Formats: sequence, structure tokens, C-alpha cells
Amino acid sequence: MKKRILYFIALAIFLLNAICCTSSSEKGQKGLPAEKTLSKEVLLDKIKGGWAGQTIGCTYGGPTEFRYNGTMIQDYVSIEWPDGYIKWWYENSPGLYDDVYMDLTFVNVFDRLGLDAPVDSFAMAFATAGYPLWHANQAARYNILQGIKPPASGHWLNNPHANDIDYQIEADYAGLMSPGMPNTASEISDKIGHIMNYGDGWYGGVYVGAMYSLAFVSDDVEFVVTEALKTIPTQSAFHQCMQDVINWHKQFPDDWKSAWFECQKKWTEEVGCPDGVFVPFNIDALINSAYILIGLLYGEGDFYKTMDIATRCGQDSDCNPASAAGILGTILGYSKIPERWMKNLKEVEDLDFAHTTISLNKAYGMSFEQALKVIKRGGGKVDGDKVTLVCQSPVPVAYESAFPSLYPVRRMGVHKQINEVGEVSFEGTGVVFGGSVRADDPNYVAKVEMHIDGRLVETANLPASYLARRHELFWNYQLPQGKHIATFKWLNPTSKASVQFGDAIVYSDMPVQKNHY
Repeated sequence: MKKRILYFIALAIFLLNAICCTSSSEKGQKGLPAEKTLSKEVLLDKIKGGWAGQTIGCTYGGPTEFRYNGTMIQDYVSIEWPDGYIKWWYENSPGLYDDVYMDLTFVNVFDRLGLDAPVDSFAMAFATAGYPLWHANQAARYNILQGIKPPASGHWLNNPHANDIDYQIEADYAGLMSPGMPNTASEISDKIGHIMNYGDGWYGGVYVGAMYSLAFVSDDVEFVVTEALKTIPTQSAFHQCMQDVINWHKQFPDDWKSAWFECQKKWTEEVGCPDGVFVPFNIDALINSAYILIGLLYGEGDFYKTMDIATRCGQDSDCNPASAAGILGTILGYSKIPERWMKNLKEVEDLDFAHTTISLNKAYGMSFEQALKVIKRGGGKVDGDKVTLVCQSPVPVAYESAFPSLYPVRRMGVHKQINEVGEVSFEGTGVVFGGSVRADDPNYVAKVEMHIDGRLVETANLPASYLARRHELFWNYQLPQGKHIATFKWLNPTSKASVQFGDAIVYSDMPVQKNHY
């Protein structure tokens, strides 16, 4: 009798452990389940939650964007959320939503051409779109229009903004169409993210896409951000920074500002973007991804808290809460985003985003249909109302590093028109010349040669059109260390146009040594 009692006790313990393990696996807290079954209703609800969260977060942080550079937004600064707020932005400043309508460019190409759409189709849709662009996106647009195709269009040798945030804010779609399949999201990002970024700039999009993907199979925020980080090579600065944030969250579990300060001390260095070198402005994907992560970890699953902290970290403080709220919105689902935020959103769901013929309601459906196709392709099943995901354990993408062994050593003002520049002397291994072309005729294209040390290194087309402009006038990163002289020759001058030089950033093969007095 005693043996039978012990047998049943042991059996009960076994069954209890099995139930607990299954429950934890479903939540993703002990590891990814091999499969995850959702109803179509739940799948759609999560996809809608991702788009809704992104739009709400972008709106919430909109007025603060790059107004707090190198500093946090203090608690006493009120961030407003009046009735009708999203609709106001739609009608008065629709460019705020570049986070969203850039995503929709790629969603639309998948919709038209299918899952195997070639990269050139995405590149041309992006390059010929009617919306203005900046930083890595604009540098890539220029490259594509000049015949430099992806992935070269995003490579650091051709794009001084390769590490910038651009693809990070555009990668949401990749995770939303790849539920539970972070490696599939990475494959999509490999193709499209290299249109405009490389290195840390690309990793920002890979990481965001992976977090969205895993948000379908786990409601544990810490698990989602940690598991998604496995898609990033451990030797990269991007991985090391995100791992630091995760560790700082454990060290300071109730104090996001301490984690923010640690980030400031260790990771705010700007090397690539000429607009951010030697100034507080930082549009690098690395530091802005860290702010997304701070929002998610310290937000503790609360929609407002997540969004607010990501905003108060500063810098690109509309894009960062957009990503954080989009990822959390996917975890929670559209139906569980608090009404305070949804009231404003519902007023615009049938309105097309600027530069598109796509509304939120249409985007929900497009992403849902694409997700079903990706699920089937990934070995999953769609059976009536049930959808079974075959989950993927994240694997790291290829290692790449932009601007290796380049250190900014000097910002110098040129600030002359081209016919007044003469010789520009500098010492180092690279230089970037900022500036712009202005003309009465918006179709005018200046043709200018750059010579370094008497040798012609480039003949560039410099459009006056803001949409087609070259973000910087000239750059060259692969010079021998030493003193150099740059000169310029305008091949088609006209009195109705000007080529204006701004600041130049000089690079060397080692950092400037600290002076000791």
C-alpha cells in the first residue's frame, strides 16, 4: 500500500512539473517553444497592436524629437496627450510619421510582388518615393539614383550615415510579418536594411525586427529583449551595448536614470554621422536602440510607462518610443492597449498616411496576409481559424563594422562658396565635406571634381533638388595618414546656382591624444 502511495505521489509530481514546463514554454520564459498555436483573431490582434503602438509612440514623443540631446527629459517636463492629438499631427505635420510610411513602402512592395520581390524593387520604390529623407536614407537614395545599388548604397564607404538610426525605425514590418521567426525577420532585413545601412545601423533594424517577431510567442519582456539579442554577433559594439543595458537593469532594477547615465558614460561616442561628431546630437542606431531597451525593461509591461521612459531618454525621442510601444503593443495586442491611447488612434485608422494610399486599417490587413504566407513558408500551418507557428531559435547575423580604425579628430569650418574655397589643408586618413547646392532651377545638377593632393578622386553629380540631393558634398575615408590638400573644380558653373561648403570632419587612424597641462 505504501509503495502505491509513493508511486502516485511521484506521478503527481511528474505531471505537475510537465504542466509547469509547458506553461513556461508557452510564455517563452524557459525558452522558445518548438511551436505556438494562435487563433487568427489573436494573430491579427497582435499585428494590429504593433502598428498601433508604433503610431501612438511616434505621436507621443513627436514634440520632443532631438530637442533633448545628450540629456534626459526631466520629470517636471510635461508631455501632453490632448484629445484629437494624432489627427492633429496627421493634418498639420504628417511628416512626423516617417517611421510608419517608410515601413509601408516595403509592405507595399511585398503586397504587389510577393515574398520573393527582388531588392532592386524595394530600392527603387524607396528612392523614387515622394517623401523627403535624411541621413542614411537620403544618402542611400542619392546612391541608388546615381546607379549605386544595394548593398553598396548602404555601405560605409559610400554612405557617411551607415551607422545611423534609419533602418532601425523602418524594420517593424519585418518582425510583424515573421511571427515567432526572428531568423526570417533577419533575412528580410539583410536584403532591405542594407539598402541604407551597414554595421551598427543595420543591427538596430535586425534587433528591432527580432523583438517584434518574438513578441508573438512570449509575453515576458525581459525574455524577448534578451532572446532577440542572440541575432546580433557578440563581438559587435551593438551587442555589447545592449548587453550592458540588460546588465544595468539588473544592477539598478528600479532606477532607469542610472542605466541612462551608464549609457552616457560608455556609449555616446559618435564616429560616423557628420552632423553628430563633436556635438551632443546623436542619431546612431546604437545609443537610440539602448533607449528603446531602457523603455522596454523599465516599463515593466505598462504601455504608458514604457513609452514615457523611452521618450525621456532623449535624442530621437519620437522614433524610440515608437519602436518600444510597437514591440509592447505586439506583446499585449491591440485589444489590450489602454483606451486613453486608443481613443485618439481610432480617429485616424481610415486615413491614409502622407505619401501613401495606405491607412492603418489597410496596413493591418496587408501585414496579416503577409504573415500568413511567411508562416506557411516557414513550415507552419493555417487550418481554419487556427495558426501554428514553427518557432525559430535566434542565430547571429553576419559580423560587420562600419568606419573601422577611423577616429574623428577635427571639425573645421570651410563656410565658403566653391569658387572661394581654394585649397583645404588637413591631416589625417579621411575627410567629409558638408554643404549644399542651391539653384533657381530645381532640376539643376552641379558637376564638381574633388582632387586630393593633385589627384582626381571623384567627379560628383550634386542635385539642387532637396529630394535628390547628396547629403554631404564629398568624402574620402581611405587616405594614407599624413597631410593632404583638397581642391574642387566646378565643371558647369552658372550664376543662377551656388555650391556652398559648410563644416568638414577630419579623421585619423588614432584618436587625438589628451593634452596634459
